Amino acid sequence: GMVAAWLANMRKVVHRYASRDPLWVTFNEPAAYVGTELRTGGISVAEAPVMVEHIARAHNEIYDVIHRIRPDAQVTSNLGYVAGAETEVNQPIVDRISAKLDFVGVDYYFAPLPRTGESAQGGAEGGPPMWELPVHPEGIYYALRHYARQFPDRPLYVVENGLPTENGQVRPDGYTRADHLRDTVYWLQRAKADGMNVIGYNYWSLTDNYEWGSYTPRFGLYTVDVLTDPTLTRRPTDAVDAYGRLIRAGGVAPGYQPTRVPVPCVRIDAPETCTGDDPA
Repeated sequence: GMVAAWLANMRKVVHRYASRDPLWVTFNEPAAYVGTELRTGGISVAEAPVMVEHIARAHNEIYDVIHRIRPDAQVTSNLGYVAGAETEVNQPIVDRISAKLDFVGVDYYFAPLPRTGESAQGGAEGGPPMWELPVHPEGIYYALRHYARQFPDRPLYVVENGLPTENGQVRPDGYTRADHLRDTVYWLQRAKADGMNVIGYNYWSLTDNYEWGSYTPRFGLYTVDVLTDPTLTRRPTDAVDAYGRLIRAGGVAPGYQPTRVPVPCVRIDAPETCTGDDPA
């Protein structure tokens, strides 16, 4: 009954907001729904394909509802890109909804763990905390290229991207939020220059939030000490000024060089994604 209940709720949402002509995201990182249920024991491994089918059915049916009301609507289900294992993790859902994606929404955060090559996902149990996961901003280029090749006729939109810190402290690798933001925008501009139809980018997030069961990982442009500050004062990080400058300038300057030297694609993604020249 979950699909029917979800669709009943979503029809109300669609009818309420369709007049505003938004971009629509039906499911945020659908594979994470399945992974979480597996991790917490909500479903068995044998039941996972059934859950994927139900999510796909819900997406496909609400896609049709949206398009009946707004034939020109732009609808996606954004994918939490898993560098090094994207095909295994997200392709099962992509295969079932690919005909009903007006654009491809991608979330991108982490590279695989350097010692083991194991794919890294925020919120996963048993792994390093998010602020210690490896960050390679050039990986967003490969993530976009992966889907630009699969869907050459669809626009690409980065729905989520950001950098975690531990309670706002300096990251162990010394990488700042402002540097990460500028470096990421550089790679987005490189993707567009190389012919990828990138139509948008959302930073995650405006303020710190409750992230995977904890207030410790800080992603905000503005930091908020939720547990100690009853006024919930928003204090700007170094990325606020960087964000404003990027917006005013329309991106990084033509001569900008990333603060981190890019590594070969095969060190941060799967071989099938890395076919072709590296942009470094």
